Amino acid sequence: MDLQLVLDEGRRRADEALERLLPPETQYPPSIHRAMRHSVFAGGKRLRPILCMEAARAVAHSLPSGVEDLGAALEMLHTYSLIHDDLPALDNDDLRRGRPTCHKAFGEATAILAGDALQTYAYEVMARLGCPADARVRIIEEVAHGTGTIEGMIGGQVMDLEAEHAKPDPATLEYIHQSKTAALITAALVSGGIYAGGNTADISKLRAFGRAVGLAFQIVDDVLDVTQSSEQLGKTAGKDSATEKLTYPALFGIEESLQKADALVAAGCSHLDNFGERASTLKQLAAFLVQRKS
Repeated sequence: MDLQLVLDEGRRRADEALERLLPPETQYPPSIHRAMRHSVFAGGKRLRPILCMEAARAVAHSLPSGVEDLGAALEMLHTYSLIHDDLPALDNDDLRRGRPTCHKAFGEATAILAGDALQTYAYEVMARLGCPADARVRIIEEVAHGTGTIEGMIGGQVMDLEAEHAKPDPATLEYIHQSKTAALITAALVSGGIYAGGNTADISKLRAFGRAVGLAFQIVDDVLDVTQSSEQLGKTAGKDSATEKLTYPALFGIEESLQKADALVAAGCSHLDNFGERASTLKQLAAFLVQRKS
C-alpha cells in the first residue's frame, strides 16, 4: 500500500473518531472543551493512532472494526502529554503544531485541566472499546504502564527534567528516550495487536519493534531540533540546546545519531519478518519516522 495513502487514511480515521468521541465546544462547561479541542485538532501526524491501526491490521489481516477509537484514545493521551510538557513549569514553550500552546491560548490553569481531562477521557474511551473484556483490560494496563512512572512517559519526563545541565551519560539518555517517547509508541503498537486478537508471539514482536523504532523516532526528533526551523517543526526550534537537555546530538553528534536511528529501525523491522507481507506497511512507517523533516 502506498505510504502516503496510509498516512492520509489513518489521519482521517483518527480525526473522525476524535471528532465523534470528544465533547463539542458547546458542551457545558465550554471553556475546558474549547481548550481540549484547541490542542487535539491543532494538526499533528496522528502517528500513534496510525501505528496502532496498522499493528492491528498486520495481526488480523484487515483493519478490525472499531480500532480507530483506540487510536483516538492514544492521541488524547499524547496530546495531554504535549499540553503538560509545554507548561512553564516544564519545557515552557509558546508554540505547538504551529499554533499557540494551550496555556498561551487559554491560561495555565485551564491548560493543566485540559491535559487532565484528555487523560481521563482516554481511559473512558478505552473502557468502552468494542473488543472482548479481557482484551480491554490488557489494553488499559498496557497503555497505563506506557504512560506511567516506571519505564513510562511520566518517568521519562521526570528524568528528562532532572538531567538538564547534567554531565552526558548514554545510559541515562537511552532511559529517558525509551520512557518518555518509545514507551507510548510501543503501547500503541502492542495495544493494536491485542485489540486484533494477537497471540503471545505477535505481541512480543510488536513490542520489540516498538521499542526500537520509538527510540529511533526520538533520536531523529533531537536531530531535527538542531537542524530545522521553528516554521518547519511547528514548535520552537533549538529548545534542547537552550535548556541544555541531554540529547543524542549533544552526546554523539548529528551524523552518528542518525546512523544509530537507522540501525535501530533495521533491527526493529527484523522483528516483524515472520509477519511477512502483512508487516510491509509497518516497516514503511518505521522508515518514515527517521526520514521525516518535522
